[in-house]
Amino acid sequence: MKRLTYLINGFAAVAFVSLFAQCAGSTDTKTTSTHAGEAAPVATGELKLAYVDVDSLLTKYNFCIDLNEAMMKKEENIRMTLNQKANTLEKDQKEFQKKYESNAFISPERAQQEYNRLMKAQQDLQDLSTKLSNELATETAKNNLQLRDSINNFIQAYNANKGYNMIFSNTGFDNLLYADKSMNITNEIVDGLNARYNPAAKK
Repeated sequence: MKRLTYLINGFAAVAFVSLFAQCAGSTDTKTTSTHAGEAAPVATGELKLAYVDVDSLLTKYNFCIDLNEAMMKKEENIRMTLNQKANTLEKDQKEFQKKYESNAFISPERAQQEYNRLMKAQQDLQDLSTKLSNELATETAKNNLQLRDSINNFIQAYNANKGYNMIFSNTGFDNLLYADKSMNITNEIVDGLNARYNPAAKK
């Protein structure tokens, strides 16, 4: 499976913790029964908790996959453009050096003009690299925000019927060191997100 480089790295940094109601009730612990294949609310007094494995969600959510593939293609196009320009510049620089060493220029002024042109081309290439890199970073941040909003909005609608008090995010061991697997609602969230996602509408 392809690594979701842009969106996983960006999204994990702002992993969501959704709070859907005020925490109330006693702190006595009791666990509800779980039907096969279905996550059930885990109650602590009046408190029902669940969590979503963000890493797993992002590798299965089609919107995230599509966004990441688009960003990878864009990065590849940028790399090809910069490499082509860099190769052309390197070739021109070698040709200049060869002509300069063999006194092939018709005058020192002409050699200086060519040198100045190459220096400007090098600066232009550096400026282009910075510009494209910044544009890529800006679009990645925009995609991360769009992805986060998409997931959070769905979870709020999802929870209207489920009635959890808290739904935590889990990325590796960043947030949860241990949680009962019956509290894991990742697959339900992924299925709901993918059912709602319409690639044609996103274009």
